[in-house]
Amino acid sequence: MKTSLGARACAVIAALLPAVASAIDFEITPAVQAELDRQKAVIATWAADPVIVAAVRAQNRKGPMAGVDNARWKTMRRSDPAVRQFQTNEAGQFLREHQRQSGGAITEVFLNAAKGEKVAFGEKTTSYIHAGSAKHDVPFGTGKPWQGEAEFDESTQTYAVQVSVPVLDGGRPIGSLVAGVNVSHLRQASR
Repeated sequence: MKTSLGARACAVIAALLPAVASAIDFEITPAVQAELDRQKAVIATWAADPVIVAAVRAQNRKGPMAGVDNARWKTMRRSDPAVRQFQTNEAGQFLREHQRQSGGAITEVFLNAAKGEKVAFGEKTTSYIHAGSAKHDVPFGTGKPWQGEAEFDESTQTYAVQVSVPVLDGGRPIGSLVAGVNVSHLRQASR
């Protein structure tokens, strides 16, 4: 039996409605904020690990990949060796393992160098360069953590609150580490 495109679109929309409603009524209560603060502290310990600091230092010496901007990045497949190297390098393996150990609390994690370009990640990000966005600019420019709002994350297809912390070298910001904290986890943790 053939299904029309309209019928399939309606089925997808109907399946997403509970998740959309869940995100819309999500509120950052004091209990949720306490869990977000706890997660920021955990992410800060990751950002301070020598593997992460060394990877950002090395990337800052190289700079962004030639010819790759956010538009070009979107066309690159997850299987592209240039993309895969961000997962398979030592920092990428470190982030993937820590994300796995979070038990689903962390939906994504990625590491940015000084110019906002990627150093490492768990899974391919929507953008290659995050310079110009608060998730990178605040921790990199101020040395302080940043927190976003609950929103749908295109790259992970989940609702999350992104948090980021600076990667420090001798007390000076040299990059940023961004993580998505799963809204479902935040709901459970705040009960």
